[in-house]
Amino acid sequence: MTDTSTAQIDVTDLTLEEAQVELKRLAAEIAEHDRRYHQEDAPSISDADYDALRRRNSEIEARFPNLIVPESPSARIGAAPASGFGKITHRVPMLSLDNAFSDDDVRDFVGRVRRFLKLDPLMGTLAVTAEPKIDGLSLSLRYENGKLVHAATRGDGTTGENVTENAKTIKDIPVTLSGSVPEVVEVRGEVYMAHKDFQALNERMAANGGKIFANPRNAAAGSLRQLKPEITASRPLRFFAYSWGEMSDMPEDTQSGMVSQLEAWGFQVNPLMKRCETVEELIAVYHSIEEGRAQLDYDIDGVVYKVDRLDLQERLGFVSRSPRWAIAHKFPAEQAYTILNEIEIQVGRTGALTPVAKLEPITVGGVVVSNATLHNEDYIKGIGQDGEPIREGKDLRIGDTVKIQRAGDVIPQIVDVDLEKRPEGASPYEFPTVCPACGSHAVREENEKTGRVDAVRRCTGGLICPAQATEKLKHFVSRNAFDIEGFGDKQVDAFYRDGLVMSPADIFTLEERDKRSLTKLRNREGWGAVSAQNLFEAINARREIDLHRFIFALGIRHVGEGNAKLLARAYGSWDAFYAAMKAAHDPDGEAYAELNDIDGIGRIVADALVEFFAEQHNREQLEALLEQVTPKEAEKIDASGSPVAGKTVVFTGSLERMTRDEAKAMAERYGAKVSGSVSAKTDLVVAGPGAGSKLKKAQDLDIDVISEDDWFDLVGA
Repeated sequence: MTDTSTAQIDVTDLTLEEAQVELKRLAAEIAEHDRRYHQEDAPSISDADYDALRRRNSEIEARFPNLIVPESPSARIGAAPASGFGKITHRVPMLSLDNAFSDDDVRDFVGRVRRFLKLDPLMGTLAVTAEPKIDGLSLSLRYENGKLVHAATRGDGTTGENVTENAKTIKDIPVTLSGSVPEVVEVRGEVYMAHKDFQALNERMAANGGKIFANPRNAAAGSLRQLKPEITASRPLRFFAYSWGEMSDMPEDTQSGMVSQLEAWGFQVNPLMKRCETVEELIAVYHSIEEGRAQLDYDIDGVVYKVDRLDLQERLGFVSRSPRWAIAHKFPAEQAYTILNEIEIQVGRTGALTPVAKLEPITVGGVVVSNATLHNEDYIKGIGQDGEPIREGKDLRIGDTVKIQRAGDVIPQIVDVDLEKRPEGASPYEFPTVCPACGSHAVREENEKTGRVDAVRRCTGGLICPAQATEKLKHFVSRNAFDIEGFGDKQVDAFYRDGLVMSPADIFTLEERDKRSLTKLRNREGWGAVSAQNLFEAINARREIDLHRFIFALGIRHVGEGNAKLLARAYGSWDAFYAAMKAAHDPDGEAYAELNDIDGIGRIVADALVEFFAEQHNREQLEALLEQVTPKEAEKIDASGSPVAGKTVVFTGSLERMTRDEAKAMAERYGAKVSGSVSAKTDLVVAGPGAGSKLKKAQDLDIDVISEDDWFDLVGA
């Protein structure tokens, strides 16, 4: 859980410091939702809410471009592949699309494309294809000499899961392509499950006491990502092809022509795809598909538009994680009315009290929903950002008839209340001022800098709060931290309740203590000799761990996966990092300045790190943990012979040949360290148009300043 105090501030009112905090919050929240969606096939917010988070992130970055970091959500796609599969690196990254939400957004998209290509709006046509956006799991299929050699999920866009054997069991995926085929062909599309097949699968699973899937998308994703191909083969999966990756030769020069070629090679393509020449044609196709959506036997959540000519696609190129030549026009969220039965308070690892609406179960768009996010106590009162009313100021009360909204996911949001159906005597909800887990006071802190009251109420119990303790342990063993197989939420809750695991170090002494105990793990309910041994082996397999995973696992506020990687890359080893954090307690000292100067870190994160390592209890737990595990040194970049290896570089001003993310990645590839500020330790400043205070400081310190073109010449790129 991250600090949400800046979430209520309008983007136009954010200060530089508040924007930095909000970008960190958004990055952490988006990363968690990506993990739930792409790795666990268990989304926890609606598509609309997720899109709103990404839009807010993009708006802040547009206003504060100097705050953009390489791990920004705007540069990230999906989530890292799950550990149960081998990994495959995509030769051509699998990008995601920007979204349009209205007809005007579509007109803006076409207008932007025309302006970029310098096409006269009154002369010539711009052909654009329109096709349904399938709500399934993205898959890339690589063929060599017409034979399927491997299949990979999207993963994080760069690296996906190797699901080759599973993909071969899907009837819509040919193992050998038909006709004349280039030497290398990568076909991309969507794995999905038809409605009738989904219903039949759930009936079969229920009859056998198996897992019931929430919706066809989850069923398709869960079926494809089985470790046993025979399970995948038993599931009714289908595949639509619509795109491609690496191609040794392009047989067609248009998007529509390539899709026809995919069909000729033996793939199923969507019959609703149309080629349009005007914006009004695109919008007409969208509304036609929207109106016929209920009659389709598969789920779609919008319409995708793509510039038809491939040479124009190449000219248009990409912006961050998305192509300029394509956009997804999303459908409005689905809505329904139900009863608010209860408001449950959940306590996170940072002590945040998060309210969750418990609803009378109702089916919306084929999915049974029973929970809704309520965000915080102001949201329950009908108060939004900056104190403005939401739901026309209507508060939420137990027993209310509420309108819920979802867009393809399980947990919706409440968008309205029917006051005419409010039960007589229903009282305003009183948000607890004590923690439901430990009884400690729960407070809303005031930001000393801004004077704003935090939107989130937090438990002050700290170490005595069992909810915080268990949530921190769950974070520690989570997929992107230590990723201990078989050590999930239920095991954490049970082991903590019984006193077996109270701290991270206890996890790694569990086997030894079990040998001496009269009450063996294998004799506990739900366990046996094999499952107990498997858990011990999984724990021992994590006694060495990547440095960035170790830092992330500590659960330090504001330090998500992205910041953990930045810190690991900057310090290289645990010993160097730990020493620097202990030395950084002096805000005027060199260690604090170096920490604050790491590009992408900044004062908010630096202060959180200092506060964490200043706590005696945290240091004691760390020392105990380090007796059991060894963080590995960060992977070093081989930059032998590079003219900038070991140098500290600052990029400032507008870059015209590359994005800020690309600049940082390039510098690090050549062995340089990128800093966010200019100091006496800076070796080189790359200045583009509009460079301001950083350029002046570099000149004052007599630091070498070069242009972007000079930078490319220097590194030989």
